[in-house]
Amino acid sequence: MDRLARRTAWEQLSETYAARRDPDGSDADLIEQLLVDCPADSRILDVGCGDGARTLANLPPAAIGLDFARRGLSLAAETVPAARLLQADMQAIPLADSSVDAITAYHAVFHVPRDCHPDVYSEFNRVLKPGGRLLMTLPAGRFETVRRGWMGGSMFFSAPGRETTLQQLREAGFEIDRTPTASDPLGSSSEFVFAERPSG
Repeated sequence: MDRLARRTAWEQLSETYAARRDPDGSDADLIEQLLVDCPADSRILDVGCGDGARTLANLPPAAIGLDFARRGLSLAAETVPAARLLQADMQAIPLADSSVDAITAYHAVFHVPRDCHPDVYSEFNRVLKPGGRLLMTLPAGRFETVRRGWMGGSMFFSAPGRETTLQQLREAGFEIDRTPTASDPLGSSSEFVFAERPSG
């Protein structure tokens, strides 16, 4: 799927995904762990926020939701009215360098072609302040496929594998902290990674 096709797919599936996923679960609890390491008045960017119920709603009031599907952002505006919302691609985040304290990216990066993942991680590093934190889903396998019939439509999934992802994060300037496993919004489980942009 090219970029336009991926965006169209999310425009079509945003409501279905929001309706079918559970807003609770242990992956949402990871946000509490993230916030412990962040300043009280943190500005946090939620990449791939969708309808906002799973992550954005659990972040501080100054949080920013980013998604490239307009329909997902419309749902997020209803779920989290106080949040600032941006329609943009995670490969070109429209924020200044060193402007956010943390980033969450739940079940998001693997909807971008895996060849582009290093660019995404470079963008994450760019917008994070020194000492800033990243919490994102860590894909277990190596895959690139279009799943037809997913949520009643078609969706693109792509990842280079767990170890390659960790290496790409290191090459983008991150230090890996830990990789817990938690339940995901569709009733399965996923591994996540806590990482940091070093302050030095």
